[in-house]
Amino acid sequence: MSRPLALRTLTTSHCIPEEPAASPRSTAPSLSFSTSSVESNEVEEPVRPRRASTKLISQNAADVQRIIGEPGTKLISQCCGGGCCMAVQKNDLQNFEQVPLPDNAAFRGLELKIGLIPTNLTNLAEIPEQTVQLLPVKDAVAPEAVKATTSSSSSIETPMARERSMSIDFTPHPDSATTPTEIDTRVHPPNFVQPHPPYNVYSAKIFSARELTRPGAEKRTYHFDLDVTDYPEELGVDFKVGGAIGVMAPNSPALVEELLDLLSVPRFLRDRPVLLKTKSGRWPTVWGDEQARELVTTRRALLTWCSDVQSYPPTKPLLRLMADYATNLDEKKILRFLCSAEGQGTFCDFRTGPHITINQLLTAFPSSKPPLDALLSQLQTLMPRFYSLSNDPHESCVPANGCTRVIEIAVTVHESPTYTSELHPYGQRTGVGSGFFERQARAFIEAEARGEKPDLRIPMFKGLMANPLAREFVSDGPMLLIGAGVGVAPFRGFVQRRLKNANCANKVWVLQGVRDSLLDELYSGEWGVHEDEVKKVVQSRASTGATTPDGRPVGKYVQDEVRAQADLVWFIINSLDGRVFVCGSSKGMGEGVEEALVDVSMQKGNLGREEAKSFWKLKKEAGQYIAETW
Repeated sequence: MSRPLALRTLTTSHCIPEEPAASPRSTAPSLSFSTSSVESNEVEEPVRPRRASTKLISQNAADVQRIIGEPGTKLISQCCGGGCCMAVQKNDLQNFEQVPLPDNAAFRGLELKIGLIPTNLTNLAEIPEQTVQLLPVKDAVAPEAVKATTSSSSSIETPMARERSMSIDFTPHPDSATTPTEIDTRVHPPNFVQPHPPYNVYSAKIFSARELTRPGAEKRTYHFDLDVTDYPEELGVDFKVGGAIGVMAPNSPALVEELLDLLSVPRFLRDRPVLLKTKSGRWPTVWGDEQARELVTTRRALLTWCSDVQSYPPTKPLLRLMADYATNLDEKKILRFLCSAEGQGTFCDFRTGPHITINQLLTAFPSSKPPLDALLSQLQTLMPRFYSLSNDPHESCVPANGCTRVIEIAVTVHESPTYTSELHPYGQRTGVGSGFFERQARAFIEAEARGEKPDLRIPMFKGLMANPLAREFVSDGPMLLIGAGVGVAPFRGFVQRRLKNANCANKVWVLQGVRDSLLDELYSGEWGVHEDEVKKVVQSRASTGATTPDGRPVGKYVQDEVRAQADLVWFIINSLDGRVFVCGSSKGMGEGVEEALVDVSMQKGNLGREEAKSFWKLKKEAGQYIAETW
């Protein structure tokens, strides 16, 4: 008998206020000494509920037969996202062939499991429409536009040399008669790359930069002081405590240069002005109107500032485009197979497997060299990255040349595995935003070590300051801040504001989760006065005295400390204007803290689990429980 089949689609203690009148009067809690941090009991991260992305549609052979009808018919109606649909292929007399696979590291890094390929493919993805055209300027009348400066030499500059070449502020200043008509798009985005009006991208000079983490930390985090003294006035919008800035981070110059090489774009054309025509949509702007556009720019500027070449998984239209321009017959067959109904399963694994960039795809299939404008039609828009302020922007005057106003941010470098190449010799690639910040930080630190004062810039804007942390910040009432990693950065501004005028009705406490305080505790000693009374650090990789069954030391997570500080949590959330903020990664920390808060309300409020969940849901709706996770 055949086995059943299952189909799935994919503080200072002297001034703590008393408990509210509704609860028993007692001495209000403070950041307490939690014995759980030194107990010998094993402490483990709580098991998170599985977030299933599949739906059970059958449990036995009869269910399968009911769904698909006659044996061997094709099922493509149940989709698991991203165009991946399960397909049960009809058992016809089909011819198959063994296609030689490309022999290069980039292709092996795709981890494609391809065996015999059918000679007849069905339901091929349609040839994608080309919505972008690049034309020589001399062949058309160029509209009024901001022009990019051309490179005076065809020689390749190193990324650091380009970054050091910045010497002027390219920020558009409409009220200034000296506004430059041309900008250097190697260091600042073209003017048509604009966030929502009336905001422009501001060229913020790096006042200082340093690494917060120490050698040996699993993740590198950098601190930046950005000079915003001359930031233009925009409808009275100002920087806010807990607010965020948008950063127009460019693609790596080396990555762009490699992509132009892979597409065989001649070097003398890469920085030559070209007329860009689009049929519709917002691209190459960020949040502009959806309309056809004609702009004068350069090929390098479009790839540097407008198109995301590394953040999104490949799509079938992109693979079909590559297949049409592949001159190697075997590569063409593989690409067409991935675009067909017969290759659905392989394509689904392809999209959900290792992270893949456009450069890796073109390196894996070297005979495919689609025209740049056809490729631009299939790439996603390069969107801004947002970073929370880590200081009180209203108290940020540095006594330099009068008063230099600075804002502070912290950026943790995001890395993911990739195939080994000249650009990624250690098999790791950085994110678009964090990689850009790390390049700028290293260039700044190295220049200062040589005794130079570098002029390095960050293209940013303050248009979106109404994130949940800034929106719910109030000057009254107790506040508990729970964060891990770089998620504690915005809390530093809260603490600085509160401790300046701390009183019995205006207190703040911090629970900070780190791996190892000796390596990656951020802003140690930089929170303000009484730091040791308002902040408690929880180390997940340091020994608490407990050990695992194999003898390894066990650390403690921030959600464990939330349970240990149950009295403090319950007091704050039930106080007038009391607020609990959570900031950090949603995976592990965010989910674990939310579960810990439910446990606290069950313990202190004598609530059932569903009642406890409803309690925190109501607090979130009332603006007393604010979670900003990613």
